[in-house]
Amino acid sequence: MGSVPSEKTIELHGRTYHLPTRPVVIVCVDGFDPTYLQAGIEAGILPTMARWVQSGFHATATCAMPSVTNPNNLCIITGVPTSVHGISGNYYLDKDSGEEVMVLDASKMRGETILERMARAGVRVAAITAKDKLRRIINHGLEPGKGGAICFSSQFADQCTVEEHGISDVEAWLGKSTPPQYSGELSLFVLDAGLKLLQEKRADLFYLTLSDYIQHKHAPGSDEADDFFRKLDARLGEFERLGAVVAVTGDHGMSDKSDDEGKPNAFFLEDFLNEKFPQSGARVMCPIADPFVKHHGALGGFVRVHLTGTDKSAQLVEEMIRQCQQIPQVEVAMSGKEAAAKFEMPEDREGELVVIARSNAVIGSRKEAHDLSQLDGHRLRSHGGLSEQHIPLLRSVKADMPIAGKSLRNFDVFDLALNY
Repeated sequence: MGSVPSEKTIELHGRTYHLPTRPVVIVCVDGFDPTYLQAGIEAGILPTMARWVQSGFHATATCAMPSVTNPNNLCIITGVPTSVHGISGNYYLDKDSGEEVMVLDASKMRGETILERMARAGVRVAAITAKDKLRRIINHGLEPGKGGAICFSSQFADQCTVEEHGISDVEAWLGKSTPPQYSGELSLFVLDAGLKLLQEKRADLFYLTLSDYIQHKHAPGSDEADDFFRKLDARLGEFERLGAVVAVTGDHGMSDKSDDEGKPNAFFLEDFLNEKFPQSGARVMCPIADPFVKHHGALGGFVRVHLTGTDKSAQLVEEMIRQCQQIPQVEVAMSGKEAAAKFEMPEDREGELVVIARSNAVIGSRKEAHDLSQLDGHRLRSHGGLSEQHIPLLRSVKADMPIAGKSLRNFDVFDLALNY
């Protein structure tokens, strides 16, 4: 640990965070639905997290909407909802150009992160991700090439350079090959790299964020899920054994989205709206879409509808909302303005409508735009809606965090880890 004065703090977005006086490790388990924690504890395969539930800190918190990866990782490392940092999806429609855009870096982000503020205060930061798309977002302001911070992804561990990532020759250093993109090993590599950096005392504050490949494919209690979470739990215990304070949360939960026959329970909203309202020029954006679509086909529980046609009247929007509310797969349909206010999302980046699926369903754009051929016989499991908002919030040591009457969020995890 570097010589960081214990009384020093940083402030960001109206919140104060103490600089760490011992190593602090924050882990975002992608797709960490509470049912995985419950099933693993009941099966006796998660001794570390079971102990933390009993003698550390445990609560069920909620994530930001939509319940997808990019927005929630940014919420976690900024401590605020998407209305503040501005990234409310993995994928969006640029209203100026009319182009559909994948969020692959932090160029659209507003403000700063806790990580960059900590790094500027002299804290040695290590931020390691499973997916490189997320690495290019959470490295905002870290400037690894200028010394101090380390930020890389396990996806491209074989391509790391000191200039871009603050570390090189990762495979040789860790003694492991870069794992396959679609595998549980992609996440375990992140944790193993974090452990080695901790053993070598090369960082003070760690942010380790994983992949949800296993959770998309395998339900709680399955052999594959149990094997992954058993390995995850063992590594969390090792961080604790090495003297770190460990806090764990998730970016979103996960739900089964298939019908009784095992087929995806999907409704293709853009096809429906343009058949009923051809004058609307409806374009449906699925914010879950990202380069890793093999396991969910870009189908999730939340979509935005942008009207690009000749009629964008309030009357038309009201009628479209009414029609959407009649669809069996739909739980909520409302105007973009109403959704932005209700779910603390940036209004200027909303569509005219927001539609949210029920817990057992997903909503897509056009049927032809979603390739589900690679589900490979698995039931569709996905996220994005209100039903995937719940996630665990854990800390390895007891925390006198006042929670009475408070709705905890996943983006309280830095507060939990550093301030109690």
